[in-house]
Amino acid sequence: MKTTVIIPNYNGIDYLENCLRSLEGCFGDKPPAFEVCIIDNGSEDGSPEMAERLFPWVRLIRFPENRGFCAAVNEGITRAETPYVFLLNNDTTVDPGCIRRLERRMDNDSRLFSVAVKMLSMRQPDILDGAGDRYNALGWAFAIGKGRPSADYNTPMPVFSACAGAALYRKAYLEKTGLLDELHFAYLEDVDLGYRARIAGYRNSYEPTAKVYHAGSASTGSRYNPFKITHSSRNSIYLIYKNMPFFQLLLNLPFLAAGFFIKTLFFCTKGYAGVYLKGLGKGFKLCLTPEARQRKVRFKPANFGHYITIQLELWINIFRRR
Repeated sequence: MKTTVIIPNYNGIDYLENCLRSLEGCFGDKPPAFEVCIIDNGSEDGSPEMAERLFPWVRLIRFPENRGFCAAVNEGITRAETPYVFLLNNDTTVDPGCIRRLERRMDNDSRLFSVAVKMLSMRQPDILDGAGDRYNALGWAFAIGKGRPSADYNTPMPVFSACAGAALYRKAYLEKTGLLDELHFAYLEDVDLGYRARIAGYRNSYEPTAKVYHAGSASTGSRYNPFKITHSSRNSIYLIYKNMPFFQLLLNLPFLAAGFFIKTLFFCTKGYAGVYLKGLGKGFKLCLTPEARQRKVRFKPANFGHYITIQLELWINIFRRR
């Protein structure tokens, strides 16, 4: 086996069975071609029991409480014994050939850190939910092509980071860069991971033939809610602190200030400006903690060229919204 599928689960009774059925469909009449590991975050809805009963071939690891997306995924990565790990949200279904195509792409390029899938809307399969992530000098991360016709994104391309909701990662490189940062708890942890990979000189890419269908916001609710806004804004500050060396922070400071101002105005229109600003405050406080300082990426002169490449991309991505 080349791949371990890692599914973090928290009260996913409405989605998990369909997700596992789709993975089962990848096997056909053949023996399992990959391992599947569910890490349950203290669910109380019977979803882990359902998985044990209906899918005895699945490995189940149970936490007594909700430790967050990052902790669950890291547990799965640590226990995986395969060269690749496929991170997968529980509110997804997988196209039968998806994992095989991702493996082939990874096999053909030893520089790849991760490969993002073509994530499609479960409700409107011809509409893209994301083709990997971009990040720009305004401090904004966004899903490439979200809401656009799927047919417009049929070409492989480099991405800033893969979306950890459905992406294949090379375990050996994860062990070098470090796993998901559990200080994030949830949101932007995949952009942070992709950023660290880019600093180290690895690449992230998008594979359009690998398709996953996504329901969206199954564990945390609607697109805009206090939990998501608080954690996203908090983590946006931490992401910058952690990955940008001083010279890069100076280059981006005017853009970042503009980006946070625009976001504040945007959340004013949604009635969440106070929640957003509170999250930013939590982000600054987090950066002052010993735990955050220990996790900050140390600048190495050998990586200077990688930083320049990243910086040019951050500027270009200000003007690329799709």
